[in-house]
Amino acid sequence: MPLLIIAVGIAVLLLLTIKVKLNTFISLILVSIGVAIASGMGLNKVVSTIESGLGGTLGHIGLIFGFGVMLGRLLADAGGAQRIALTLLNYFGAKKLDWAVVCSAFIVGIALFFEVGLILLVPILFAIAREAKISPMTMCVPMLAGLLIAHGFLPPHPGPTVIAREYGADVGKVLIYGIAVGVPTLILCGPLMNKVCRQLIPDAFQKEGNLASLGATHHFTEEEMPGFGISFFTAMLPVILMAVVTVIEMMHLKASGDAGIVYNIVLFFGNSTIAMLVSLLVAIYTMGLSRGKNVTQLMGSCGQAVAGIAGLLLIIGGGGAFKQVLIDSGVGTYISTLVSGVNINPIIMAWCVAAFLRICLGSATVAAISTSGLVIPLLASYSHTNLALITLATGAGSCICSHVNDASFWMIKDFFGLTTKETLLSWTLMSTLMSISGLVFILMLNMVL
Repeated sequence: MPLLIIAVGIAVLLLLTIKVKLNTFISLILVSIGVAIASGMGLNKVVSTIESGLGGTLGHIGLIFGFGVMLGRLLADAGGAQRIALTLLNYFGAKKLDWAVVCSAFIVGIALFFEVGLILLVPILFAIAREAKISPMTMCVPMLAGLLIAHGFLPPHPGPTVIAREYGADVGKVLIYGIAVGVPTLILCGPLMNKVCRQLIPDAFQKEGNLASLGATHHFTEEEMPGFGISFFTAMLPVILMAVVTVIEMMHLKASGDAGIVYNIVLFFGNSTIAMLVSLLVAIYTMGLSRGKNVTQLMGSCGQAVAGIAGLLLIIGGGGAFKQVLIDSGVGTYISTLVSGVNINPIIMAWCVAAFLRICLGSATVAAISTSGLVIPLLASYSHTNLALITLATGAGSCICSHVNDASFWMIKDFFGLTTKETLLSWTLMSTLMSISGLVFILMLNMVL
């Protein structure tokens, strides 16, 4: 019966969001209430469960989201993101544009939401394509691969950060393991996958795209952009801070006395929230004050950035509410009991649940958060579970098979002037390969840890 309730809940959620066109946040709350009541939860507990789920999820990641989106906006508004992309493009040269683009998207994508990174990088790709006299589609798949892998594997990107917080995983370890998994996945799903797509849909690689659908975009001149070094440092600073602390902790380096004080200070600044705050303050100077902008201008950019993610935060909170209903109503425990006698690798279990929900719901973030509600009760029956790898498996599963119920699918189709079939044989195929290969590399990493 609990499985039937979940199936009906997901079906209703699909109906409300796709057919009725109801706001995703409202749909999530309505479905959460329905699933809670159908599962036998007392009416006096329904609202408190939804509130605790929403508040608990946003309470963990609200600060990181806020600081992260401000950092990304300052980097974009100053031309820092464009500088990173153009420098790498010049370094790799015209014959290796796909490698340059995948690296650029990977770096820029760490600090930006997938859709924001897409809107930021597409005009740069079109400008490069115009200069090189090639189709923008030549660089499309590598760019999408870089953005999607950052979205699935690398804190402080909001996606894996949310999942890590839900599971109680160490964010620093998720980052280190995410890099280990992300790099080979990046190579496979970027330049190599791009060659496959050329064979599958050759006509798409002759199209000029549809940049007009982005509206007015600003292309920075050479004089307007900051240097590559400072731009790269600003974008990567939160990653550097968290990685340093993670390495120290993994090496079990501890100290006492004065050295102990320094050690605790380092740990403090390596905390994901503090790392993002420090990086934001650095960006205010490097991408703003040092370039002649005043505080009012910079805070205007930050305010616009936060306003732009208000809807996404509500959706994430709604996903957290749904997750909490699955836990408190006993659905997760029921599934745990159901599979308790089955020898299933928890990494594969997390990936499968996330993949199923992603295909059904379209939203990678909602799929990932909802997955935690089903998987967390299962983890109690496993000893020595690596929560960082469970986090990465959930992230990988939530990225699979982006298709017609995902807003990103239609954005990509429109920007690059593709047909639905061409979008399925490029973006959808790449996201599926990324998810499956990511799982394979995670399982390989699990064998050596």
